[in-house]
Amino acid sequence: MVSTNTDSAVSIEPIDGKKGRARFVDLGRAFSKRVENSVPQLRSEQLELVNPEKNPFFGHARAQLFIAIRNGREVGRISAHIDELALEMPPEQGFGPGTGLFGYFDAEDQDTARSLLDAAQNWLREQGMDRCVGPISMSIWEEPGLLVKGQDHAPVIMMGHHPAHYQDWIEGAGYGRIKTLFTYDLDIQKQFPPIVQRIVKSGARNERITVRSVRKKDWDNEAAKILSILNDAWSDNWGFVPLTPEEIAHTGVKLKPVIHEELNMIAELDGKPVAFMLTFPDVNYALAKSGGKLFPTGWWHLLKWARNPLNCDMRVPLMGVLKEHQNSRLASQLAFMMISQIRDKAAATYQSNRGEIGWILEDNQGMVAIADTINSKINREYAIYERQLR
Repeated sequence: MVSTNTDSAVSIEPIDGKKGRARFVDLGRAFSKRVENSVPQLRSEQLELVNPEKNPFFGHARAQLFIAIRNGREVGRISAHIDELALEMPPEQGFGPGTGLFGYFDAEDQDTARSLLDAAQNWLREQGMDRCVGPISMSIWEEPGLLVKGQDHAPVIMMGHHPAHYQDWIEGAGYGRIKTLFTYDLDIQKQFPPIVQRIVKSGARNERITVRSVRKKDWDNEAAKILSILNDAWSDNWGFVPLTPEEIAHTGVKLKPVIHEELNMIAELDGKPVAFMLTFPDVNYALAKSGGKLFPTGWWHLLKWARNPLNCDMRVPLMGVLKEHQNSRLASQLAFMMISQIRDKAAATYQSNRGEIGWILEDNQGMVAIADTINSKINREYAIYERQLR
């Protein structure tokens, strides 16, 4: 339910320190419970994301957290943050000099929303920024965008989920949409169209190409290969910010528990890794049972799921082909070969019925074409907004 109680003024409190971060995270969790179809995430993971001592994002970023208070009650939250690497990117790629960010946006009513956005904007101005982009919580690699379509079904692993009225409140505060991100729903049990099957067979006949599963026993090296390809493959994309060596190492450790070898592929050309595709079983199924807590019984649900995630949805969050091979016949062969192998394994080994691909930029013609060719359909839409600050 959306509160309309605006009888007294909202005060905005800057938050820092361990206790402050816990308040910030717990307030977000309270808001999440009110949103239909939301799934509670692990509190420990959420705390780590806003902890400068544990999240390597803060090696090149600084942030200020805010909580809104009315009549002694916490009624909203927001983060304002600056990514130094984003400031170095070309403006035509979405960020660039003078661009600050906001994220972790929750509010009980429109007046609170406006006050929170004002606080974030004022902090960014004080830091010398002249433009505000968001919501991005906090790194572009974590949860970019506001869910504006798809509230009618539960999110899958690592996907944001927001109430529909946030869109009106952000746009009502003077923000204009600058980019749309799509996710696509795919029926895994259906065979791919004949054209895809022909492309896959053609690629299989090419002796230079090897498509293999990742090797979890050598995961540190495998993760480094994958994320190196990612940094190259995505470097011209809107919103790209390179992953640092520290972030690559950290990401590899965080991803390992959800890695099932047969669902994650590396494609090699003449023995050199040139493309990859990651697929994660949807841990939200287990998190819904655990309430987002490991204790007293949440660990059991998560352990049971991790050992054998049968009948769960799948998500493809990332794939990439080295730039030197993009926009070529080879790139489409590699993509369809990896997709085909993963689909077969998800359907046969895990009895999965559906997958979700994304995020995909609305103007990423190559990925949109792939999604269309395999007969997947848009099922979620995320919006990223901007506002000038001067």
